[in-house]
Amino acid sequence: MSAPASVSPMHSTFFPELAAGGFSRIDGTIAFYQRVNALVTPSTRMIDFGAGRGAIHEDASSEYRRNLCNFKGRVAQVIGLDVDEAVFTNPSLDEAMLLDPTGRAPLPANCADIILSDCTFEHIPDPAQSSAEMDRLLKPGGWICARTPNRYGYIALANRLIPSGISRTILSSAQPERKDEDIFPAVYRLNTPATLRRYFPPARFDHFVYAWDAEPAYHANNRGIYRAFQLVQFLTPHAFKTVLMVFIRKKLDRPAEAA
Repeated sequence: MSAPASVSPMHSTFFPELAAGGFSRIDGTIAFYQRVNALVTPSTRMIDFGAGRGAIHEDASSEYRRNLCNFKGRVAQVIGLDVDEAVFTNPSLDEAMLLDPTGRAPLPANCADIILSDCTFEHIPDPAQSSAEMDRLLKPGGWICARTPNRYGYIALANRLIPSGISRTILSSAQPERKDEDIFPAVYRLNTPATLRRYFPPARFDHFVYAWDAEPAYHANNRGIYRAFQLVQFLTPHAFKTVLMVFIRKKLDRPAEAA
């Protein structure tokens, strides 16, 4: 379920600095993965939650961005979890596993230093179940790093308002570079700071969540539509930005108090 590569030719029209490295000054993938990279070490054991087939690693527009997203060989282990067997084709994993029908992974508790989840939270149908499993897998002191649409951003709002019968056709037209196999139903049940605090309660987790607007993604390669979305993003208050950058740290276990 990873995000597809952002290779629209329209981006270079409005962000000419793409010629220097293949990414813009507001590239959301760069912003997210730079911070993830700052948290990993060679001994890190990482779980990619909702790893999918690894579409983000097909990015042909920037070798730097593609390498930034690939942790295989740079950390101790990368395990991919998903409900779809496409995860077994993901080239960036050391090991791939399927979640069982209850959402549980065939892994022991406290086995991960970092749980990475890129463009997956919006597809989670049962946030209580998924958050409990992430809590089980994550070591105390470990991080959940997720990038996901903001439920109150214009992309998520439009997706929720458009009838499901025509939303796939509209999405394919608005984002022509995206492959059909990378389009999944979105439910947005774990996509606000409030719901994140509900399912990852502050008593157990420290929250470092912020909103972000990257280049417009749904523009049908039309200059006018692109410019209109740029204006919308410029005028949008922080709480309604399109993407949430989610960094949540599991608190260390408190030692038992002496009797």
